[in-house]
Amino acid sequence: MDASSIVRLGIIGLGNIGTAHAVSIYSGNIQGAKLAAICDISQNRLKYAEENFDGVTLFENYHDLMVSGLCDAVIVATPHKLHTEIAESALSSGLHVLVEKPVDIAVSRAKRINEIAQKSDRLFAIMFNQRTSPMFKRLREIVKSGQLGAIKSINWIITNWYRTQYYYDSSSWRATWCGEGGGVLMNQSVHNLDIWQWIFGMPDEITAFCDQARYHNIEVEDSAVIYARYKNGATGIFSTSTGECPGTNRLEVCGELGKIVVEGGKLKWWRLKESERKICFEEKESFVEPPFDYEEYISTERETAHVGVITAFVQKILGSGELIANGCEGINELMISNAAYLSTWLGNKPVSLPIDADEYDRHLLDHMKASPDKNGGSDETHTGYSSRWSVNW
Repeated sequence: MDASSIVRLGIIGLGNIGTAHAVSIYSGNIQGAKLAAICDISQNRLKYAEENFDGVTLFENYHDLMVSGLCDAVIVATPHKLHTEIAESALSSGLHVLVEKPVDIAVSRAKRINEIAQKSDRLFAIMFNQRTSPMFKRLREIVKSGQLGAIKSINWIITNWYRTQYYYDSSSWRATWCGEGGGVLMNQSVHNLDIWQWIFGMPDEITAFCDQARYHNIEVEDSAVIYARYKNGATGIFSTSTGECPGTNRLEVCGELGKIVVEGGKLKWWRLKESERKICFEEKESFVEPPFDYEEYISTERETAHVGVITAFVQKILGSGELIANGCEGINELMISNAAYLSTWLGNKPVSLPIDADEYDRHLLDHMKASPDKNGGSDETHTGYSSRWSVNW
């Protein structure tokens, strides 16, 4: 495919986010792409597509879409537990694939699709749109460059994912073990778990407290606290919920060379003049106030979000640029959320990473058996990208 080509995209799953993607592509927001096909099992959604996307071919079965020859790539926007199944079929059919987050509901499934993707000559990408945030990109640059020195602690309060009971009732697959595979860690805070590991790397051990139905009438967790330990001795605390209002989005990281706080759309940086470790062991006084420089970073760069991820995917297919997130990286945040669930199910015991995927699957299956799949779609759909899916401060 040469640089002058157009990538023909198919959307599989026309719920909230799938509809937003379809509208964006159909409206011409993605350079180098056209909306060629849509697939959904719901006749209501197909009727909507017929009325709003003239010239786009519609399918009830994703296998039919994949063998139609109409698409070069697909975006998978179905319920979570179908992501890798559909992605595998698409890659096997010679199509490039962009999956919505999370990559699936269990590490075992992520391992399988990663093996398939690594053997394929097709692209495999994932929708980690918050990686386009200028704040998170700047923080990652600082941490990876060593400007904070060895990391001591990470504390992230992310409680501005507030959701009402109406939200959970709006889709029959939401907030169920069988349909969604989890709660706030599997849906909303997927983004934050990805950013956490993207910037700071993977922890060695997780201890978690995932509170089921603390704030809503649901069967999965709507509140979770994760305690993480890292190879270098650093610790991390990740606290999230969908039941606190007004919520907070505050990320604080402390290193041997200073501290950074990201909150309210600002990155605040306290830079020590010398290493705290040097001060600690060489200072001849008991109480000191080490000198530091202070600066604030407020970006004028725009968060490109979903459009940025899809555009990068399309341009990479056309032979230029890089993906925002390779799909094989989806296993990392999923490893953390699976570890958090497993820790909770084992009585809040520490769980080493990588987790025992078979043990996790056994526990998940027990929960899914008590959670009959309603096989329903979404009764609530958006015609454009909602601010709830972007970084909010």
